[in-house]
Amino acid sequence: MAWLRAFWSGLPIEGRWLLAVVAVQTFGRGLTLPFTVIYLSEVRGFGLGLVGALMSLVAIAGFVVTAPTGWLVDRYGARSVLLGGQGAMVIGSVTLAYATTPWTAASALILIGLNFGAALPAFTTLIASIVDGDARQRFFGIHFALMNTGMGAGGVVGGLLVEVDAPATFTTVYLVDAAAALVAALVLLIPLRTVRGHAGGGTEPRPATVGYRAVLRRPAARRLAALTFTAVLVGYGQLQVGVPGYAREVTDVSTDAIGIAYAVNTTMIIVLQLPVLSRISGRRRTRMMIMMAGAWACAWLLLGVTGLGGDTVVATAGLLAFMAVFAFGETLLQPTVPAVVNALATDHLRGRYNAVNAAAFNGGAIAAPVVAGLLLGAHLTAVYIGLMIAGCLAVCVMALALERRIPAQANGVSGPNELAVSQPSEQGNG
Repeated sequence: MAWLRAFWSGLPIEGRWLLAVVAVQTFGRGLTLPFTVIYLSEVRGFGLGLVGALMSLVAIAGFVVTAPTGWLVDRYGARSVLLGGQGAMVIGSVTLAYATTPWTAASALILIGLNFGAALPAFTTLIASIVDGDARQRFFGIHFALMNTGMGAGGVVGGLLVEVDAPATFTTVYLVDAAAALVAALVLLIPLRTVRGHAGGGTEPRPATVGYRAVLRRPAARRLAALTFTAVLVGYGQLQVGVPGYAREVTDVSTDAIGIAYAVNTTMIIVLQLPVLSRISGRRRTRMMIMMAGAWACAWLLLGVTGLGGDTVVATAGLLAFMAVFAFGETLLQPTVPAVVNALATDHLRGRYNAVNAAAFNGGAIAAPVVAGLLLGAHLTAVYIGLMIAGCLAVCVMALALERRIPAQANGVSGPNELAVSQPSEQGNG
């Protein structure tokens, strides 16, 4: 594609190194992410309800650290925050590899959650400090495709390596995950040592006092955060616990098939992301969110239908179909939400804007495993699927409401008839 060649040739070297960080680290995460619930429940012998609570600690820790992360990013730079998060990830992954008690697993998952909470706003801010305009939306999309390449490759390898009857195989993949985080830290320390990613270079006048109150005063920021929370609750948050839990407990799909399903998800993202990016340029980002939610509702319906029968082959096919359709929705969402966030943000509050949206993301991720664990543990599978579909429809409504609150430029379009929203004063307390 001509636009892709132009994008790559115009991308600063720092942007290319950032993509390298993504490729390495997400491969490590792919080795473990689809199998953590299986590892804790079937290898370590924890009940599914307890596993759901343990998995929620990742999001809880991420949520707690998000607000301080936004302040730290704006004050000291995104790179420094990312380095601290990578250290927590290394320790957490090594601890989880040898966790035999719920308390040990809890401490490991908290450390991993601290990394996730710091990484989401810090990495997004780092990207925004390197590229802007339409190139920024495309970077977010390409970053997402590359991230899923690493996750999918790791998922395939992990699915082939791990065996429920051989706990040492799980130990190995968690140690490799730790090594991948260490490599990412080295890239941040050496090739990216000059990149800070904070507001120090901004050209906008800086108010005497700024903080989260200035961000949350804006209706658009609040509505976008609510949309993110709901989308994670019925989407990403279910991929780690709900989907594999449903596949194992309801339809008895094998661990190999689960690994392949995640690979299908990744393959579809890789295949579709670049064509989708070329099609959505100049289109309303809120409409892409609506299309995403519709695709996810169809995906959940497919998964729910597979749970009605007892045929494992049909169930496996349904899981693969779910992942494929779900992936299409992801290619629409990932380039749009962070692009809207950073289009609304001012330079001196960019870390906090990204932190607010990250907090919404983590809030949805806190609720998702708990909801999945309770409903699936109580065998309320129809209620579980119905709730996911209802949540997708709610995202459609929220996206339409958001469209009336954001300026045309933030929504990815421009025109004389588009709504222009004035920004309130950003004075407030941090």
